[in-house]
Amino acid sequence: MPKILMPLGDATEALDTFYPYFRLPEDGFEVVVAGPEARLYHSVLHEIPPDSSVPWDITQERPGYFIRATIAFRDVHSEDYAGMFISGGRAPEYLRYDQDLLRITREMSAAKKPIACVCHGVEILTAANVIRGRTVTTVAKCALDAEQGGAQYVDQSHVIDGHIITARTWHDNTVLMREYLKMLKASAA
Repeated sequence: MPKILMPLGDATEALDTFYPYFRLPEDGFEVVVAGPEARLYHSVLHEIPPDSSVPWDITQERPGYFIRATIAFRDVHSEDYAGMFISGGRAPEYLRYDQDLLRITREMSAAKKPIACVCHGVEILTAANVIRGRTVTTVAKCALDAEQGGAQYVDQSHVIDGHIITARTWHDNTVLMREYLKMLKASAA
């Protein structure tokens, strides 16, 4: 069964993470969760409350489910994986400093393995310098991160540019996963 690497850390967004975590195995892919260390991580729910008596300008964060990383980034060998899925939440804000994760991301991109990225995950792609000259999408508040990484930001549900597919938020999970699975299957053929 081909393996898909899912890097994450504390404050990974629950729907960005768990939808692909369960969806990929339905099509015959094994998801391997990696983190700074092999341990249990906390997910969060990110959304702007729809009925708040005091409006929020940014997403509110609430605790979510737990998810276990079975391998640390330093122990990951990119050649063992058919692709990578980078979820969002606040985790990418600190994961983008992890040199092992950046090495893995660069190696997978150089090998043209399918990489899916949603929401704040673009911060990792920017830090790894793999989106320069590409067109991407992300949550609107990360548009500057994409542009600082040398990419052109567009506000669309998803963007496919070569072996990288990006989506704005978990609201775009359905189209993101449909297209990412097509990429994975074409890559395996």
